[in-house]
Amino acid sequence: MTAGNNIWGNVSSIAQRVESDAIHVVREVNFLEPMITSFGEMTGANVRRGYKFDSVTVNQVSDADDLVSQTFTPSADQDLTPYEYAAQYFITDTRAESMLPENILNDAAVELGLGAADLVMSHICGDFASLTGGTVGAAGTAITFSYLAAAIAQARNVNNSASKPLVAVIHGYQAAVLQQTASVAGATARADAPGFTQDMTVRGIGAAYAFTFDGVPVYQVFQDPDGDVDFNGGVFPREALAVDWRRRIKIEPQRDASRRGLELNMSFLYAHGVWRPDRGISMVFDATAPTS
Repeated sequence: MTAGNNIWGNVSSIAQRVESDAIHVVREVNFLEPMITSFGEMTGANVRRGYKFDSVTVNQVSDADDLVSQTFTPSADQDLTPYEYAAQYFITDTRAESMLPENILNDAAVELGLGAADLVMSHICGDFASLTGGTVGAAGTAITFSYLAAAIAQARNVNNSASKPLVAVIHGYQAAVLQQTASVAGATARADAPGFTQDMTVRGIGAAYAFTFDGVPVYQVFQDPDGDVDFNGGVFPREALAVDWRRRIKIEPQRDASRRGLELNMSFLYAHGVWRPDRGISMVFDATAPTS
């Protein structure tokens, strides 16, 4: 087994490099996470519980009127429950002897990072169906700009604001349907400074951006949490959904001499879900693959 161990050299440094590269891939590919609330100050698997407070009512008063106290009591709202996720790559000595070490490490980092990013994005997409501020569309219905306008209007209404930043996320197949419309009032192409555009392209966000409609950026995804021909998207502000990282990607190496290779064990611990679901609008439309 001496030859096999010499191939890998310092397995700790190998795992550290793969771990760093995989984390980089997740951050660059997972463009949905910056659009929602992200927690990261807790560790372990304890549940994070969110609380809501009663809304205040502001009244007109006269000179010397005594103010009437209003209840300011928190009530439990949403819970985020962490779960652990993991994957393992096994790289044989034969493969290591047949390829450049850099290629092996790059392949492992990219695949592990893409796998983790796809899982997290699928989870976030799956949470769109749990937004409770309202629902626009129905299963089997073709998406239209009228539906999208309705969802945006409802989102502004439940947030009681016309200026609060919102984002819309739809399936790429739904975006293709909308983009077949040559000219629609309120739909605009984005015009940005070259540096910003380049950064968006490098980070992958540029490709995910579809268009802006009624002042709301619309992004497209190709994750399909339920494997159905319909897809639940959403229009929402940042606080409507959340992820809660308890342990970011960790990769640990383990030599398996009897199998003549190296195991790369990846794991991470996090939670996801709705956080203020009443502030987001769920949209459900057909997401059949376009053919023309």
